[in-house]
Amino acid sequence: MRLLVTGAAGMLGRRVVADARALGHDVTGIDLPDLDLTDAEATATRIAALAPEAIINCAAYTNVDAAEEHEDVALRVNGDAAGNLARAATPIGARLVHVSTDYVFDGAKDTPWLESDPPGPLGAYGRTKLAGEEQVAEAGGEYAIVRTAWLFGAGGPNFCDTMLRLASERDSVSVVTDQVGSPTWAGHLSPALIELAERRGDTGIFHGVGAGQCSWNELTIELFERAGVACRVLPTTSAEFRRPAPRPAWSVLGTERDPGVVLPRWEDGVQGHLDERKNA
Repeated sequence: MRLLVTGAAGMLGRRVVADARALGHDVTGIDLPDLDLTDAEATATRIAALAPEAIINCAAYTNVDAAEEHEDVALRVNGDAAGNLARAATPIGARLVHVSTDYVFDGAKDTPWLESDPPGPLGAYGRTKLAGEEQVAEAGGEYAIVRTAWLFGAGGPNFCDTMLRLASERDSVSVVTDQVGSPTWAGHLSPALIELAERRGDTGIFHGVGAGQCSWNELTIELFERAGVACRVLPTTSAEFRRPAPRPAWSVLGTERDPGVVLPRWEDGVQGHLDERKNA
């Protein structure tokens, strides 16, 4: 399969490029400054020239807090760029796999969010990612929107690596107990995205996250235990740990699709990430 991966310099994108090549696909990876996806004309010209059979869009503005102040920039990247890709893919019949987020939901449920649940983002990041979903769906081509959550892995800033760094610098860390979600290792998500790119005819929204659920506090405890780190993990709340952007209290994702995207448990992802760090 001729596959184009956008955001190929990022944590998820570089993983998808490597995994797809290992599977024998003909892969082109692009990122800034090679192509600015917010430029509709340049995007259409490049996509037409490359003529991919499928595109996996990993390009995104992911700084949740900065998006509150720079929503216009986040919207161009998360919304308009996704739409430009979808509109460029449609006339050549390329299948688009677009990565989205649990932050399109408001966190008001206490059971897993399903693909058909109405979105209601709390902050700018979620609003701009939802705009991207809408533009992809409206372009009229073949697409799979994959909402994931709490992504971590090699090659980019992420919560797990931040916690391990803090553990090397101090005796304790305070981590919130009142935000619950589905941690997802890039090493588990990447093969699922590639498989979805191959699954022509299966369109719509998919949820793809590490199986199970935990709080950020529980994730940190699991991470430190598996890493053999002695740093204590103290409980705190979102009210005590103020951030510029609001976070959904409950962003656990489930699926009602058959076949859906089923990933290994989040704890297995933590171990996979630690093993990869050790071998790097």
